[in-house]
Amino acid sequence: MESISFPGAKAPSSNVVLGLMRIAELDDKDVRALYDSARDAGINSFDHADIYGPTRHACEERFGEAVTLSAAERDAIVIQSKVGIRPGFFDFSREHIVRTVDESLAALRTGYLDMLLLHRPDTLVEPEEVAAAFDELHAAGKVVNFGVSNHTPGQVELLKTAVRQPLVANQVQLSITHAPLIASGVAANMAGLDQSVSRDNGLLDYSRLHKMTLQAWSPFQKGFFDGVFIGDRENYAELNTALDELAAKYEVTPTGIAVAWITRHPADMQVVLGTTNPGRVAESAAGSDIPLTREEWYRLFRAAGHTLP
Repeated sequence: MESISFPGAKAPSSNVVLGLMRIAELDDKDVRALYDSARDAGINSFDHADIYGPTRHACEERFGEAVTLSAAERDAIVIQSKVGIRPGFFDFSREHIVRTVDESLAALRTGYLDMLLLHRPDTLVEPEEVAAAFDELHAAGKVVNFGVSNHTPGQVELLKTAVRQPLVANQVQLSITHAPLIASGVAANMAGLDQSVSRDNGLLDYSRLHKMTLQAWSPFQKGFFDGVFIGDRENYAELNTALDELAAKYEVTPTGIAVAWITRHPADMQVVLGTTNPGRVAESAAGSDIPLTREEWYRLFRAAGHTLP
């Protein structure tokens, strides 16, 4: 399992992350089995958010209740959570950030978060409010590292006018079939080609230049929760043929190859899973360090329908 080191972290973070947004209805045994499958596969990073579950902090509470962590085990894993989405609006106020982190820590039954992400851009953000919250949380030892989710370079730069801690991660949607983050740059300056339109103001290059780790959510989704592309031969026959052939070559499943397509990129991205199936966790982890060749990577890119000028 490949890993990424973040400043001041007690442990490096695996480049495959287990997202826990769907565990609210699982019993203790199933949550523990999911956690154990991740650890057995080399995954030590776990992704939460205050809004995951039918009520605020529901999935965090489920994790905290089901998974008992010794001090040594807690220091060996990476727990991150997100804040900022409220019913009908976004809120990056100091009060909301600090209060939510305290609630998340109580729900997770831990004394600190390894990473806190601002979930969706709050257009009413006042960077000084965010900075005050981050300073308080960092000084108290409640959060080690900070980042954002679904933010553009300009939005990150705005936060940096006041925030003193490094913003080390940005969680964004990315899969082979949903890849405007990558595809627009590949077809830059092509008039009349929709793929050439930048929808994130050059976020990929910005992240590499500023050493921000991109965390890819929905790595198997066709689009915005439109279903998975793996096995969808009606819409993605060529892609699934390529996935199958490469899976046979590298002795993994197509799921592992879909992960490898993301982790192969030199931006050193992390892949955030959303499954509650222990077997799928293991399949995904197997793609962590598969060395796809340039030819193989671009074959998948083209098979997904992206233009290579």
